[in-house]
Formats: sequence, structure tokens, C-alpha cells
Amino acid sequence: MKYVLALVAVLAVAIGVAGVVYGEADDSPGLQLLGVVLVVAAIALGVRIVRRGR
Repeated sequence: MKYVLALVAVLAVAIGVAGVVYGEADDSPGLQLLGVVLVVAAIALGVRIVRRGR
């Protein structure tokens, strides 16, 4: 189960980064904000998974 959540976190970071890049190209501040929020949430999830595993 930990590996599935870790994979979801990694995919969320990738999608968030893509959103930030696409939002910059399209000049869309809302999409950039959603991408940053997604990346921060995925990193927080990853840290939580690692801390609970110890």
C-alpha cells in the first residue's frame, strides 16, 4: 500500500509540474496556482508516507 501511495505522489508531482509549465505557456495564473498546490500537496503526502513508515 505504501508503494501505491508513493507512486500516486510521484504522478501528482509530475502532473503538477506539467500544469505549471503549460500554465506559463498559456499565460494562465490559475493553472499555475493549481499546479503548485498539487505539487505541494503531493510532497506533503510523500513526507507523511515516509514518516509513518519509520
